[in-house]
Amino acid sequence: MKKTGLLLLLTMMVAFTFGCSNSGSESGSTSSPEKSGDVELKFMMWGNQAHMDVYTKLIDGFKKENPGIQVTMESVPFADYQQKISVLAAGKSLPDIAWVSERMVPQFKENGILGDVSEFKDDAEFKLDDYIPSTLDLFRDGDKLLGLPFSTPPMVMFYNKTLFDKANLTDPNTLAKEGKWTWAEFEKSAKAITNKDAQNRVYGVNFFRDWKTWVALSSYSWSNGSGPFNKDITEFTWNDQYGVETFEMLERMMFTDESHPKAGEQVSFDAGNVGMFFDVYSYVSKAREIKDFEWSIAPTPSGSQGSVPMLGQAGYTLFKDSKHPEEAKKLLKYFASQEGIQATSTFFVPPRTTVLNSDEFINQPNNPSKEHIIQTVIDEMPKARILPGHVRWQNIDNAILQGFDRLFGKVVPADQNLKTISDEVNALMK
Repeated sequence: MKKTGLLLLLTMMVAFTFGCSNSGSESGSTSSPEKSGDVELKFMMWGNQAHMDVYTKLIDGFKKENPGIQVTMESVPFADYQQKISVLAAGKSLPDIAWVSERMVPQFKENGILGDVSEFKDDAEFKLDDYIPSTLDLFRDGDKLLGLPFSTPPMVMFYNKTLFDKANLTDPNTLAKEGKWTWAEFEKSAKAITNKDAQNRVYGVNFFRDWKTWVALSSYSWSNGSGPFNKDITEFTWNDQYGVETFEMLERMMFTDESHPKAGEQVSFDAGNVGMFFDVYSYVSKAREIKDFEWSIAPTPSGSQGSVPMLGQAGYTLFKDSKHPEEAKKLLKYFASQEGIQATSTFFVPPRTTVLNSDEFINQPNNPSKEHIIQTVIDEMPKARILPGHVRWQNIDNAILQGFDRLFGKVVPADQNLKTISDEVNALMK
């Protein structure tokens, strides 16, 4: 099974990952000058230059505490990242430490390439119990702990408050407090915000970052007690009432209300021509640059079971083939310490309780208000769900995306479309 998994992994490309959103970058690396006799560790990630700047400072701090250990950092574009890891695994030349997303972990577990860091729980100074317990679930394998998270962003709804005010609409945070921020209210708001004038075109909402991020729509089903998959991702379950309602809602918004852009249209929240936009909280690092309108964040709309956002996740892992396992553990422990997580919280939702509730995380320049961060991020995290991975995820994702292509082209009704997706995906899961 492991050989089969590795062959599959060589062809896999991950279509969506919310653990570290908007982090694509050009491939690049930075190296620390190596002295004779020094141990050199390799650290791989998919971050952009701003992320690399944060890690350069962290690495400098680590080197001061650990003379004799040098660190080379390499950033690989996210679209190529998983394939790169696969090729390195096949050639037995993996880095010592790497970022991983929630979609990669099941395959890497299957291939047995992740190193065990369970011993961290015995280090009182490291304070593993400071981690929110649910954030460690992805990395557990029986009694083993095969990594640690650094980013646990829930899906949130970014909204243009200026457009809400212009349309005389109550803002979503107020409605959410009153228990009135429902999917019906959301659809109504999207319609009211929409401006169809060609010169001033505004869409009420956009669910898609890149026309592949269909997972944002999972919240509709989850909030009604259903979902695209069963809990252990052995069956596609979106071919039900709530899956059909999800597809019909999107079709209405695209083709009847025209409150949602059609596939391929180039619009963006930060340009001011989208009223509501779904993405993981990490998008806030880009939204902070908005100067032309007032914006904030709100919880995803509620169904009969309340609001249930998707939880993205990215973490650090060691690889078993490391030539310097003890030194690699020191570096991972430094990155994942309270100090390390505090440093990266500039961009990422921290998994440590002390950092998540700290003023340093909440009061970043140009952040949403403290009240809205607590309401939308901290209070929603316990409700959020990680979309489980699967060893055949790329094939499954492609089958679902083909279904969305049919929706975008108005090829078949929602129920027929979902029946086709269901047949194809369930066949892949056998």
